Amino acid sequence: MVETTTAGRLCRLDDIPDGGATAVEVDSPSGGFSLILLRDGEAVRAFHNECPHAGRRLDWAPGKFLLKDRVLVCAAHGASFDAGSGACLGGPCRGACLAGLPVRVEDGEVKLR
Repeated sequence: MVETTTAGRLCRLDDIPDGGATAVEVDSPSGGFSLILLRDGEAVRAFHNECPHAGRRLDWAPGKFLLKDRVLVCAAHGASFDAGSGACLGGPCRGACLAGLPVRVEDGEVKLR
């Protein structure tokens, strides 16, 4: 699911499979950006949907990610990232990190802080 959002609300917690990921498009004055939302139980982490290697989106199709055992893989060049920290574990951008954004879960909704 890829949803466009404004005013801080990103999606419902239930829109993200537990142990999985989804993407949301966020409107902004500069044209907007895509976020990856990764869920672990009631906790959600958010990262810009942009690989530090070449600036490409990480999803292989809109909102569809290669994610297994808490490792997120860039569909374009195969860089692997820790789903908790966003740190690059291997590939062409080893040592780099996904850009994170703070989010919170409130009343079953995921929101920007």
